[in-house]
Amino acid sequence: MSFNSVKLLSLIGLFFSAQACLGQVKSGTYRAMLKTLLRHSVPEIQVQEAARDSAGIFFLDAREPKEYAVSHIDGAVEVGYDNFDVTKLPSDLAKDSRIVVYCSVGYRSEKVAEKLLAAGYKNVSNLYGGIFEWVNQENPVYDDKGATEKVHAYSRTWGVWLKKGKKVYW
Repeated sequence: MSFNSVKLLSLIGLFFSAQACLGQVKSGTYRAMLKTLLRHSVPEIQVQEAARDSAGIFFLDAREPKEYAVSHIDGAVEVGYDNFDVTKLPSDLAKDSRIVVYCSVGYRSEKVAEKLLAAGYKNVSNLYGGIFEWVNQENPVYDDKGATEKVHAYSRTWGVWLKKGKKVYW
């Protein structure tokens, strides 16, 4: 193989590697933290894919009501974490609906997604990186008045992973 052929193949490989990384958690340290924090026990969806397909997704917010009130993904239904009850889900949520569960970073939503799968819901994913990564990738969030830049950052420790938006703490 000639030098130019090797060079071309290398460039093609780099291109496809770069394409595979699009939509993933941008920060290497955040990605490393998530790798150890999450059990990866449910299917995960990258922010870019969820944002692109949002019209066909039923978003469930696994944060607590005060976090949801600060901001949430458009159309998301707050289901909580501490008091999550699969029997209290919206009646129009079919077992074969495309469901994406999210929280701040993905830990609580992973646990809620596990419960949904155990209850027979078939098409459930955890939003990898949570609402923090959603906002970090410049996707909009909303409160009861409309679009907002505010995001409940959970705590100052966890808030370090939120790089965009305006952090709100309680």
